[in-house]
Amino acid sequence: MNKIYLLALLFPLGTGVMAQKLPSATIYTTAEGSDLRLSKTGTLSFTDLSQPKETQVCIFVDPTHTFQTLVGIGGAITDATAETFAKLPKKEQQELLTAYYDKEKGIGFTLARTSIHSSDFSSESYTYVKDNDAELKTFDVKHDEKYRIPLIKQAIQAAGGKLTMFVSPWSPPAWMKDNNSMLHGGKLKPEFRQNWANYYVKFIKTYEAKGMPIWGLTVQNEPMASQTWESCNFTAEEERDFIKQYLGPTLQKEGLSDKKLIAWDHNRDQVYQRANTILSDPEAAKYVWGIGYHWYETWTGSGMLFDNVKLVKEAFPDKQLIFTEGCVEKFNIDSIGSWALGERYGYSMINDFNSGTAAWTDWNMLLDEKGGPNHVGNFCFAPVHADTKTGKLTYTNSYYYMGQFSKFIHPGAKRIVSSSNRDKLITTAFINPDGKTAVVVMNKSNDKLPYYIWIAGKAAETVSLPHSISTIIIE
Repeated sequence: MNKIYLLALLFPLGTGVMAQKLPSATIYTTAEGSDLRLSKTGTLSFTDLSQPKETQVCIFVDPTHTFQTLVGIGGAITDATAETFAKLPKKEQQELLTAYYDKEKGIGFTLARTSIHSSDFSSESYTYVKDNDAELKTFDVKHDEKYRIPLIKQAIQAAGGKLTMFVSPWSPPAWMKDNNSMLHGGKLKPEFRQNWANYYVKFIKTYEAKGMPIWGLTVQNEPMASQTWESCNFTAEEERDFIKQYLGPTLQKEGLSDKKLIAWDHNRDQVYQRANTILSDPEAAKYVWGIGYHWYETWTGSGMLFDNVKLVKEAFPDKQLIFTEGCVEKFNIDSIGSWALGERYGYSMINDFNSGTAAWTDWNMLLDEKGGPNHVGNFCFAPVHADTKTGKLTYTNSYYYMGQFSKFIHPGAKRIVSSSNRDKLITTAFINPDGKTAVVVMNKSNDKLPYYIWIAGKAAETVSLPHSISTIIIE
């Protein structure tokens, strides 16, 4: 889509912009202290405003400059999510599928992540092969057929028959590691590097044979963390060499070179160091689609290291960025209604997209009333929690904050310029494949803020409510 056409979407060419039909806009809002949840809150009228005054609060939108293309927005289908889902009555199961995947009645998720065997959000540690089966002759995903595979298949159906899904390992089997445990970090033994690369291939081909297409994979979840749960450590150099000597060539040899290979899959703090080490090596970089990252390292309530993500995109513009995991940790039932839960999502998503991120993935989509199940007690918040005794679903405001993006910004959308002249309002914007522009505006302050949406000398006046997020759809 070229720049002239993008401008024409809002101001068609003809006898002059001033004489043309003005754009129309509809606004949808989620706000604290109200019943507004992805609610249509009005339509906007544009009028001439060639030069805003310094005192006028404005969101400046420029559709003539485009950036990354959106792959999708979604969440992880973990063992914990699938097990909790299976405990729900059929009515609530359908409600959840509609809430997450229906493009009209729900928030239209288009992206999913799942694990290669167990993670911390499994009820137990397990693998797909028997001990010391280096040839993987016993490989079998029967464990997943109880909860996870049925949910993934229902999610694909609920999403309209297509769900972009990537997969991640938390640890190789214990016997492949130098600490003889799937837990507490440790490293992959050199003699099992090829066998481990073959394991990814086995998983992908098995899942696909069962009707679950795999779009991509990450090399290792959180490779610099020695967790009490499933984990495995790779230095940047070790991950680089594993990619170029084993995993990349194996995917290519097995006819899986179209799968999007994602490196790092850990926090923003070291994302540039990891990306530079891997992507500066042409033999490794040729296999890598992009760099994945999480948000756990830096959250203090005031900021995250978004500039590190942006630097990766600036240094390696031909590679993509994907947010692969984030959640609010240390579940507490008394905080399930906290507005800060959603604001963390909105703050991250706006800044991540503005840093060049092409895909954004939440962690567990559904957890139980304890923030689990989790086999090491690492209980966390999810956008939706289920009371497995009563079947009741509780939607936190994180669900609605994510929905302000996923419901209105679709795969194939191009990010465009959206700039705020006040720090109390943050914003991002995309042009969708259907030509409609979605502008997201978030207000973390206690103030009610009148402002203008300004595009090429035309502006529409609206109001940002305290602690709110709005999406303005411009036709």
